[in-house]
Amino acid sequence: MVRVLAVDDEKPALEELLYLLRSDPRVRSAEGATDATEALRRIGRALEAGPDGEDAIDVVFLDIHMAGLTGLDIARLIAGFARPPLIVFVTAHEGFALQAFDLKAVDYVLKPVRKERLAEAVRRVRELAEPAIAAPAAEQIPVELGGVTRFVAVDDIAYVEAQGDYARLHTDDGSHLVRIPLSTLEERWAARGFVRIHRSHLVALRRIDELRLDAGATTVRVGSAELAVSRRHARHLRDLLMRQARG
Repeated sequence: MVRVLAVDDEKPALEELLYLLRSDPRVRSAEGATDATEALRRIGRALEAGPDGEDAIDVVFLDIHMAGLTGLDIARLIAGFARPPLIVFVTAHEGFALQAFDLKAVDYVLKPVRKERLAEAVRRVRELAEPAIAAPAAEQIPVELGGVTRFVAVDDIAYVEAQGDYARLHTDDGSHLVRIPLSTLEERWAARGFVRIHRSHLVALRRIDELRLDAGATTVRVGSAELAVSRRHARHLRDLLMRQARG
């Protein structure tokens, strides 16, 4: 079961969040803090107690806009700890999802908080906090759809297309535009099997169905899409595909 610290400088909002968290049977305990100082002091006690101590915390539900240090500031401080708790942002503002992603937040919940949406956040936290009970959660990336922030699993992305300072993520269900340069995603997802094949495309190696060489031009087929492979990337891609086939 999950142990929670909720942080919000608006007392009514904090009390409502704590009520919803405590009504979830997967939440073992839920405490509140109304400012950064109180929150950091409580997190410090949790770290001293260790993961099995009475004061342990698995996840911090953080508001973003608060007096003094913001929720983003608190998350950056927490990230410097040896064994930091997980982070879920709870905010009325949609525009900080990318920063939340960079801070490796588990989820990004918009106010007013709905019980069903909060339950989904708790599920994601539990998958990470209790790996022996639930399967590990896949890495996800926040996308904006009609003013709503949703999370797309990186494992569902077949390829990524550069569009200026943005990148378009292509999945079997459609595409999503995110404000992240392709070079950033190339570096971040290299360990997850994504490979650069062109200045405009990053592809999940496992999703390549076919490699073609025609009149000196190399292309790959990814589902129904046919993508060009630049000369500088062609040999490296062939080597990777051969290793994958042998493995």
